[in-house]
Amino acid sequence: MSEAQQSDPRAWRRLVGTWSTEAAHRLLPGGPVGGNATYEWLGDQRFLIQRMHYDHPELPDAVMVIGTIDGKPSMHYFDVRGVHRVFDTDFTGDTWRFWNDVPGFSQRFTGTLGDDGTTMTCDVELSLDNGATWEHDVTITYRRVS
Repeated sequence: MSEAQQSDPRAWRRLVGTWSTEAAHRLLPGGPVGGNATYEWLGDQRFLIQRMHYDHPELPDAVMVIGTIDGKPSMHYFDVRGVHRVFDTDFTGDTWRFWNDVPGFSQRFTGTLGDDGTTMTCDVELSLDNGATWEHDVTITYRRVS
């Protein structure tokens, strides 16, 4: 990501608002799970806050804080189970990515905004062997509500 993208909130503002979600998780048969996500700026637009809710007890509600810390875009993830994870992140063109490389549990997310900015399709992958192999974990479709 270029220095301009790191310090310019315009790339991230495309997410601001309320979205409905449908998620299909590899361990949850029976079709997509509904939910919602909201994105809002904290104060002076240095940090973007994302709140996620899924209509299924096996998918935890979560809060993510996205911002540039020490010159590097990152995202802190917190969920109702008490889990905290830190991800590297970027937003280039129409693609939002975040990833972490944690021994035994690495993840990577790719979200692509539709041409009109009202949809985003996302794929999440998981590696349990330090990135040697990756498997599909979750597919999420976002639809802008407001």
